[in-house]
Parts: sequence; C-alpha cells; structure tokens
Amino acid sequence: MKIKVCGLKYPDNIYAVTDLAPDYAGFIYYGHSPRFVNDIAVDTLNKIPTSIVKTAVFVDETEGEINRLINELGFGAIQLHGSETPDFANAFIGRVQVIKAFGINEDFDFEQLNDYVGKVDYFLFDTKTDAHGGSGKTFNWNILNNYKLSVPFFLSGGLSLDNLEQITKITHPQFYGVDLNSKFEIAPGLKDIEKLKTAFGLIKQYTTHEIRS
Repeated sequence: MKIKVCGLKYPDNIYAVTDLAPDYAGFIYYGHSPRFVNDIAVDTLNKIPTSIVKTAVFVDETEGEINRLINELGFGAIQLHGSETPDFANAFIGRVQVIKAFGINEDFDFEQLNDYVGKVDYFLFDTKTDAHGGSGKTFNWNILNNYKLSVPFFLSGGLSLDNLEQITKITHPQFYGVDLNSKFEIAPGLKDIEKLKTAFGLIKQYTTHEIRS
C-alpha cells in the first residue's frame, strides 16, 4: 500500500512530512487551490529524499508549463486533475509517472477510462465535487467494484483517521495506494504531523497484515 501526502506547501512542514517517508509527496500547481505552492524554491524540493516521488498536481495546465516545471524542479510524477485527454497524458509517459484523477459519484461511468489504458501509469479516484479535489468528502467505496481495468489506482477523497481502517475492506486487486490531504491538516497546506504519524502506522499495519495473509 503506497502512501501519497498531497497539498504540501511550507518548507519546514514539508521536511517534517518527508521525514515520515511517504512514497509520494504532492505539490499543487493550480492557482485556485488554497494549497497552491506558487514559486516554491528549487532548494526546498531538492532536499526531499530521492526515495520519495515528488509529484506535481495540475488542472488543465499547458504541456509547455508542465514540461518546464518537470525540468526545473525535478518532479518524478505528475497528477492531472482536470479534463486532460488520453493523448495529453500520453505525452509524458516514460518521462515521469502519470496519474490521472477522476471525480467519482454514484453515476460515474468507468467505461470512459478505457482510452487511458496504456497512456497513464495510475488513476486516482477522488470524490466528485464542483472543485478539483481537497473537498474532504468521501464517496461510496463500493463503487470501486465497477472498476475492471488493469491500471492501478490511488484512493483519495476525505480519508481521515475516522475512516482509514475501513480501507481493509477494500479488496480490489488494483488498489495501489492512498492519498492523504485535507483531513490531515492544521490549515490548508499545513499538515498535522501527529495525525500523519498515526495514519502511517495504521496503513503499514494493514499492509503488513495483507502480506502475511
């Protein structure tokens, strides 16, 4: 079970989070988000251990701007959280890991994901809202049973200490990792380290149990 902590913003807090050794650290490049990192320093990102995949999150950004940030800041993954097409996502395959996010509700049609197979590395399933993530709301995880493709996925949307243990009930073979964000914050972009420590312990306990099983 991979752990992604998303919406990091403040240098000292970033280092405190990365000391916990998540698998992915997410930085949001979307101006309308309260977690927008704006002009985060190269030196700040360079201090993150190479074992952690630095992930830049975009919403309908241009290919040129995404390439610029990959080049200048050394991102190892990008997360596309808007209406990006399969061909747009495919332009980055082989260079960085590509995560395509989708908002999920009761009416979500998983057939629309078919064209992304082979053009993304992972999907991320978030709660469908009028905004682009960070809502703190969960969706009905039983909907995941309708997902039949082979592309692994991250689960996002309102994960918290109150519901994290329930991921043990998700047995989908492509369930790859969890995305922790707004429910583990003191303020937007400022993560609660103690809550994250507890979450990491629960997730690793679950993963160890799965391996032993």
